[in-house]
Amino acid sequence: MKQKNSFKFEFIALMASLMSIVALSIDALLPALPEIGDYLRVNNTSDNQLLVTMIFLGIGFGQLILGPLSDSFGRKPIVYLGIGIFAVASIICVTTQRFEVMVIGRILQGVGLSAPRSLAISMIRDTYEGDYMAKIVSIVVMFFILVPVIAPSLGQIILKLFHWKAIFSFNLLFGILVLIWFWKRQPETLATKYRIPFSAGLFLNGIKAFFKYRDAVAFTLISGFITGSFMVYLSTAQQIFQEQYRLGELFPYIFASLAIAIGLSTYMNSRLVERIGMKRIAFYGISAYAFISLLYVVLFWSGKNPSICVLIGFLALQFFAVGLLFGNLRAIAMQPLGHMAGMGAAINGFISTVMAVPIANYIGNFVKTSVLPLFLGFSLFGVLSLVVFLYINAYSKRVT
Repeated sequence: MKQKNSFKFEFIALMASLMSIVALSIDALLPALPEIGDYLRVNNTSDNQLLVTMIFLGIGFGQLILGPLSDSFGRKPIVYLGIGIFAVASIICVTTQRFEVMVIGRILQGVGLSAPRSLAISMIRDTYEGDYMAKIVSIVVMFFILVPVIAPSLGQIILKLFHWKAIFSFNLLFGILVLIWFWKRQPETLATKYRIPFSAGLFLNGIKAFFKYRDAVAFTLISGFITGSFMVYLSTAQQIFQEQYRLGELFPYIFASLAIAIGLSTYMNSRLVERIGMKRIAFYGISAYAFISLLYVVLFWSGKNPSICVLIGFLALQFFAVGLLFGNLRAIAMQPLGHMAGMGAAINGFISTVMAVPIANYIGNFVKTSVLPLFLGFSLFGVLSLVVFLYINAYSKRVT
């Protein structure tokens, strides 16, 4: 049931909290990556990046299964199932002594977390549409961004007081508390009459239907490009600030300050999107994303790292552009998919995430002694995103 221009704070806070379980499970662990690598006898420190990127792989594949199931059985039961899988995977992560098993546990965590992550978007789409939906998504993302601001510091505090395993325990406890809140306070958003009967052809039919919508496909590809290049930063941030710049103690604060840049632009987007429109703001964001990274590449082509202040300045501008994109790209892709919001959010998330993981893993291997590969990735995928945007925009004008 759509509720145009009906602002519900608890609904927004709850959707943000569901999505935040994912962010907490990734970002709180960042300060502990070296300790986990030592504990599991990892020889190549770059392999620690897998503990970040592989959870995204699980999210990608998980939502392709759990999203469509929510179209048949409702959103709430599938969220319960997802948190259950996350709990089992967390136990695997804290009991293993093998790196390969830890990676499998992180993939399974991603599978479980795909439910709250993608179904939060589905529930927003069940409830809102158009530019107002983009406004709500932006506000949810803004609250969601608060987690990366505090998560690394929280992880570092837990690490100093206890052990890296306690970070997994804390994440699980947070997930259970959010689940109880969700169970007690959130009504089912998908009415029984709108559910798609479960059948063997549910997934295949949904995929065929998704690819009929050019805007959904185009903006899903753009999401993959942006998410992939941004994921390089997430997986290499600890290496960059702790190893290249020797700022281990300051890492949580630097990470938080850059997350604030995303939060500020997301807030600005929520205030302007109804007036300007989500497509126009997305165009501005993509253009800025490409331009800022290209400027860095031109200025520091030698590969020598600039001062930390210059780097933080460029990253802050880069991430301010990201804040104009995350909510709008998902909202534009979901706009024509209201009749299949669970499947639509699942395919959108699956394609963008499965694209992002190899991008992050490949580029991340080059981020060893210089930040330049990070910005080369930003540049390449920023330009590709701009090309896809201009193409789909020109196509839409021709057919109308």
